[in-house]
Amino acid sequence: MGTSNARVSVTFSIDRPDSATALVLIRELDADLGSRYPDQWIHGLHPEDVGDPGLVFIVMYRESEPVGCGALRPLDAEITEVKRMYVKPGFRGLGYARKLLKFLESTARTSGFKAVRLETGTKQPEAIGLYESSGYHLIPVFGEYVGNPFSICYEKKL
Repeated sequence: MGTSNARVSVTFSIDRPDSATALVLIRELDADLGSRYPDQWIHGLHPEDVGDPGLVFIVMYRESEPVGCGALRPLDAEITEVKRMYVKPGFRGLGYARKLLKFLESTARTSGFKAVRLETGTKQPEAIGLYESSGYHLIPVFGEYVGNPFSICYEKKL
């Protein structure tokens, strides 16, 4: 696992999950997940999420280059879920994922949510390390992840 680099300079932009930039990042994420979990279902966004006014999709840029993405999907009035968090391989281990996660948490807090939940997989040790070092605690699997032997779920109070 890489270390955080305070000098990482990024900007964030709210985008649509079906924009050209978002679709490229999501395809890369799906390919990465497909290589880690062959023949397994990938828990992405649902088709109805694209039109959901509560969904917030973020693209992270370094200068003008999109280097990552993430989304917040409300579960209820107090809890939102981090979805589709991804940083391009060439930017991993440099603090980008930590900055993206902090931005998603700040966005959730500003939107009035009291907690953030997320799901990751057993074959993603770098994600597990990021979430645990960022104050997330294991919780029982929830929702669509119940019954998936690769799913690990976390929550953080805001």
